[in-house]
Amino acid sequence: MKILVVGSGGREHALCWGIAKSPLCDGLYCAPGNAGIAAVAECLPIAADDKTGLIAACEKYEIDFVVIGPDAQLEQGLADAVRELELPCFGPNRDAAEIEWSKGFMKDLCARQGVPTAAYQRFTDVDAACAYVREKNKESGGAPIVVKADGLAAGKGVTVARTVNEALAAIDAAMTGHAFGDAGNAVVIEEFMEGEEVSFFVLCDGETAQFFTTAQDHKAVGDGDKGPNTGGMGAYSPSPIVGEALRIQIMNEIILPTLDGLREMGRPFSGILYAGLMMTKSGPRVIEFNARFGDPETQVMVPRLKSDLLALLYGCAKGMLDVIDIEWYDVAALTVVMATKGYPGSYGKGSVIKGLDRADAVDDAMVFHAGTKAEPDGTLTANGGRVLCITAIGANVAEAQQRAYQAVDLIDWPEGFCRRDIGWRAIGK
Repeated sequence: MKILVVGSGGREHALCWGIAKSPLCDGLYCAPGNAGIAAVAECLPIAADDKTGLIAACEKYEIDFVVIGPDAQLEQGLADAVRELELPCFGPNRDAAEIEWSKGFMKDLCARQGVPTAAYQRFTDVDAACAYVREKNKESGGAPIVVKADGLAAGKGVTVARTVNEALAAIDAAMTGHAFGDAGNAVVIEEFMEGEEVSFFVLCDGETAQFFTTAQDHKAVGDGDKGPNTGGMGAYSPSPIVGEALRIQIMNEIILPTLDGLREMGRPFSGILYAGLMMTKSGPRVIEFNARFGDPETQVMVPRLKSDLLALLYGCAKGMLDVIDIEWYDVAALTVVMATKGYPGSYGKGSVIKGLDRADAVDDAMVFHAGTKAEPDGTLTANGGRVLCITAIGANVAEAQQRAYQAVDLIDWPEGFCRRDIGWRAIGK
């Protein structure tokens, strides 16, 4: 098969890396890709949001299968357009993907299906949203409380407000200041949940759902989970807190009712359903659903996968999950994100990165590129906020962490930074 992967981040590099190893892969393209992806796939100079260009590329390169990485392209209906060509596609149609691109839709679906999640209210009026927070303050202290931009905001549209004033400021920034663009035209305000977060992944083909694996990520920019949220500063897999009994409970109480609800609405879900869960004292509760692979979680899941990744993705697209088994290596994986200084705020581009060959040479370590650019003279430069994902596997999280940071320390990039405590929860256990 000839495969086209859409996207340019670390997630897409990990997907391409895994797909390229499959004997089913006769040709691999990525649009637009990045400097690291170019080592395993032919990168096409087509923007991920250029739907017309991507559809034309499918015809020009005689593509047999399309894998969509980013959430924005699912919202834009790229999967629908690919399927109109009668091409199999990994990723849900736009209406099913609304479970990610509208937090309000997701919360309403959970309420309708009895899926455990935080109590919430939806608002399209800034004054009404602020009045709700003030009323909550009179009833129960008002904070901490969570303010979420309703639409896609690159992982940055969520504010855990510790005070009422923080909550009011977050509402104003999203709805009046347009800090997240159109994503903040509406907000969801919900109760604060305490516990440990887990990412729970399930492959779906519209009818069958099969548990994939778990991971845990670190969203805050600073050590000790301090500072503003980011798209993710590191992750490890599998999660040590999800055993067999909890896995079955999550499937029965959260995943299957959610998929049933989508199907009953005429929106069968095909792709990977990624549930962000809070492990509270009363049990697992949904924080959010995503309609695509996570980033940086993909970078720690794919290296652990023993099964043929391409066969799994194609099985989802063709409705064959009921005859496919998923196998894993008995290892842990951990990734450390290196970002440009200033991220998740303003940052520069074009700084030179050296030493990746030394990092790649560390046993059981690999470097996935998230935001890099190869200059005409061969120099590698930073071309984004999150730039590199240094990943390693080991017998346990502690061993994977040691190898990952060994590789990090061999990279020469003064303009970059990373957290130094990725995996601390798992190692502490």
